[in-house]
Amino acid sequence: MFPRRTFIASLLASAAAQALEAAPRIRIAQIGTQHAHASGKMEAMRGLPDLYEVVGLAGADATSAKSYADIPRFDEDALLALPDLRAVVVETRIEDACRAALKSVRAGKHIHLDKPAGMDHEAFKTMRLEAERRQLTVQMGYMLRYNPAFELLFQAHREGWLGDILEIDAMMGKLADPTVRKVIGALSGGGMFELACHSVDAALTLLGKPSEVHAFCTPTQHSDGVKDNQLAVLVYPKTTVTIRCNHADPFGGPRRRFNVAGTKGAMEIMPMESCRANLWLSEARGPWKKGLNTVVLPQPKGRYDADFVALAGVIRGEAQLGWNAAHDIAVHETVLRTSGMLL
Repeated sequence: MFPRRTFIASLLASAAAQALEAAPRIRIAQIGTQHAHASGKMEAMRGLPDLYEVVGLAGADATSAKSYADIPRFDEDALLALPDLRAVVVETRIEDACRAALKSVRAGKHIHLDKPAGMDHEAFKTMRLEAERRQLTVQMGYMLRYNPAFELLFQAHREGWLGDILEIDAMMGKLADPTVRKVIGALSGGGMFELACHSVDAALTLLGKPSEVHAFCTPTQHSDGVKDNQLAVLVYPKTTVTIRCNHADPFGGPRRRFNVAGTKGAMEIMPMESCRANLWLSEARGPWKKGLNTVVLPQPKGRYDADFVALAGVIRGEAQLGWNAAHDIAVHETVLRTSGMLL
């Protein structure tokens, strides 16, 4: 089991929330409800009333309902002109994400931008660098960043527990219903672009930008042409990374995994968001013994709560975001390459 004194992301998030309670609430708004994570992000913000005051919503689609009840509606210009608005959550269609993000940045707002942040790399790069010049936060919505198991993995790598990383093997999948197939079918990068971008972000958090990217696609249903079965290989001087995305897998959820092997240790996270892992170490590290450690971490109450607790700390100057513009730009480029959208 996970020792109490060891770093636990969910407990830190709770402590951070308590520490920030005394500060004025951050006025925040959302643009768009079309992204798959949109309602969950709104629920997370509304579930942290000591940190955030949700003051408005723009660009809502006709299906938005329960999660957005009683939130005032505006057009984008009126929303961005709201008094003392500090931050905007961008949850538009993927095709419109960079435009809305750049408009928010130019209005002087910090942003939470959901993945994979648009289809045009130059547009994303322009937005991300402009935010950096203006000293505004861009928190990307890669959901593994604040997952307790991944935070432990990042710590293990940062502190050298695993030695030199030699291999990473990751898979994200699901059995796509007709609605999901229609969504990913409309994207030239398919499922790898829309879903497996989370794995790409985690891999680059560990290793940085790869020297080469090779993308493969083997569709399971040639009748609709959907890219539903994909593989990407990321090449590094000492490491090979394989990332799969399979939208025809009836057990894709429970089989989601992220495995890392190094010269001094290894870590297997499976299922990917379960907060469970196996950690192998060639020597004891902190609370972890030599050999196999079965890791069971507390499951966060909300899927996105830690993101918004962290964002509040950054906006208030209490902390720094762990991912800079150079990382986000490298991830966006690599996501496009892994999905065959950028050669």
